[in-house]
Amino acid sequence: MVNLHVVAHNIRSAENVGSLFRTCDSLGVAKLWLAGYTPGPDSPKVRKTALGAESSVESERATDVVKLLEGLRGQGFRIVGLELDPRAVPLSEYEPPGKVALVLGHEVDGVPPWVRDLCDDLVCIPQRGVKESLNVSVAAAIAAYEILVEFKNDVGSRRSLSRQSNDPTS
Repeated sequence: MVNLHVVAHNIRSAENVGSLFRTCDSLGVAKLWLAGYTPGPDSPKVRKTALGAESSVESERATDVVKLLEGLRGQGFRIVGLELDPRAVPLSEYEPPGKVALVLGHEVDGVPPWVRDLCDDLVCIPQRGVKESLNVSVAAAIAAYEILVEFKNDVGSRRSLSRQSNDPTS
């Protein structure tokens, strides 16, 4: 079972943060950390996009990302940056430990190099397109799904998210 926390560091778009709240709610992420200047649930745009998920997802503001990551590491979390980086392992090959703090970065600049250096691991979603990027909330959803579902952790198997199967043997 993976205990997943998401660390949203310097996400500028309130709409992306609202989408992160919805993703965290949908997948059962334990906590969403709002680091740096990332807007919080007090923002009308966050609330509008979150559609109430800001009330069901535990979140906390952290102005100092270094202290936050050090504190999470002290609690036994593995700090995992989601970024296109030569050191990053494809997400599909990553085997998460029991406690993961997934670090997301700015929509344009990504996770800053100095924050990447604080991470225990770096993972990436391999890109095939010309732009070589995904929206931060989309990338977070893919990564959280992979960590929690593909590795059959606390959300369960892929089947647990399907409401269409009536086959009790599957």
